Amino acid sequence: MRSESGERPDRAWHAEGTGTDAEGAGKDRGAAGTDTGTAGTDTGTAGTDTGEGHGSTARPGTGRLRLLWAGTALLPLLPLLLFGGASWFARWVRPSGDEWCFLPLVRDEGFMALVDRFYSADNGRVANGVLVASYAVYGVAGQQWYAGISVVVMLALLWGWTAALLRSARWRLPRGIPLFSAAMVLAVFCFASTNTYKTFYWPASSVSHTFPPVLAAAVTIPALLVVSRRGKAVAVVSAFVLGAVMGTLSEETSLVALALLAVALLLGRLLFRAERLAFARTWCAAAVLGILVGTAVLLTSPGSRNRRVRHHADSMFAPESLSASLRGYAQVLHTLVTTWQYIGVIAVGVLIGVLVRRTDGGLPRPDRRAPLFVVSVLVALLLAGYVCMVIAYPAFGPSVATANRLWNDFLFPLLLLLVGVGGLLGNLAVRRYRRGMLPVAAGAVLVCVGVMAVLAVSLRDLDGDMRARAKAWDSQDRMLRARAAAGETVLPYKRLVVSKMSEPFGKHPWPASCVATYYHVKKVTKGT
Repeated sequence: MRSESGERPDRAWHAEGTGTDAEGAGKDRGAAGTDTGTAGTDTGTAGTDTGEGHGSTARPGTGRLRLLWAGTALLPLLPLLLFGGASWFARWVRPSGDEWCFLPLVRDEGFMALVDRFYSADNGRVANGVLVASYAVYGVAGQQWYAGISVVVMLALLWGWTAALLRSARWRLPRGIPLFSAAMVLAVFCFASTNTYKTFYWPASSVSHTFPPVLAAAVTIPALLVVSRRGKAVAVVSAFVLGAVMGTLSEETSLVALALLAVALLLGRLLFRAERLAFARTWCAAAVLGILVGTAVLLTSPGSRNRRVRHHADSMFAPESLSASLRGYAQVLHTLVTTWQYIGVIAVGVLIGVLVRRTDGGLPRPDRRAPLFVVSVLVALLLAGYVCMVIAYPAFGPSVATANRLWNDFLFPLLLLLVGVGGLLGNLAVRRYRRGMLPVAAGAVLVCVGVMAVLAVSLRDLDGDMRARAKAWDSQDRMLRARAAAGETVLPYKRLVVSKMSEPFGKHPWPASCVATYYHVKKVTKGT
């Protein structure tokens, strides 16, 4: 493929000598020409026709465009400051919910005791148990550090995925936009939730429902970057291995991944170039096989069998359960549609659509297959979301409609899809009007800033609630430890609830016994 100037795009890119983002769009030696098959991503086919464009409008030569490109390098500071503040607030995290049981088990019996408990008794999620034990081994401090460490890992994965997409599609963006886009999407995902504490600060929930969908997107990075035969083999093997890990990490994310992989396999001829089709199908098949193997390990485990018996999982296929799941799902979708902060990710997409250019300087041109891709992914995600509600209903009952952590597994790819829709709108606008796009880009940035400001206010309010509970928890903790050390075996415990977290003497009886184990006493009673 050649550019309008007759040069190969990679040569034209090096000849231009213009700066680009450090995320990997620039130093392309031919690897950028690969468009690989991944669930939910389209690189170089349904998304863009890289053979056409208007190079004269693309270069940030002088004037306002040069100023814009320089200013965008500072944009990532805004969401990064938001994440920094949120991570600092995590110092107020204290045990609640499942951690009342996890912490004493790891403290008394060790790391592998919790992993074995997950596999043999609780749910069969081996990979999940490893991650939970990784922070539980450090006690309360592990809970507090989890938020900061997890956000660094998730942001690095999402940033790397963004850079890989740019390189594979042979696109470039102003310096800072890829990191800003990744951080903005992650911020909306974590902080626009109806219960930010359970999405971001509660490690057990994050391990099961916040981190897995981000990891699932990042699994596609090797496939996006490969060029050699050996690289393709490594990408296929990694898809199988990480798919197996996903199968024992989160059932809901595994379902969503399978739905998206099915779209990639069914629409492969439309989504991928002929020379890439065989590799795309092989990669997708390896990922599907890995997920199925991991799921088989989970479903055949004693812990999964216990969970199914405990929650009467067979009832999920009863007509009344299916209809109740559908009603709950309708309520979930209503909540998501009316959460206006998600407009921030559409604004990110518009910003990308306005500013993105091919490496030869031309404008990417979506073809008529892009709407088919968007609709197919949307339908797959909606169906997968309903199935997630169905499998969760036996354990959660009507609360599936309000247990927001269960939504994250299909919410995250929905947010990525919204970014894509925004990108198509931004690209359409810049191709139609050519000039006067700086106000559109500035408006998109202002929308993002406004959303971040609202998220910052909600985080500040949550910080106040967390601080109040932490001070009360610390005071009660000192009292309980002192009385236990004095030989008392029955202690009064006052419920300290934050963000609807489970505490003793509430809806479920199990936290009370775990609190007693935590303080090395026989029993705790309801205090006042």
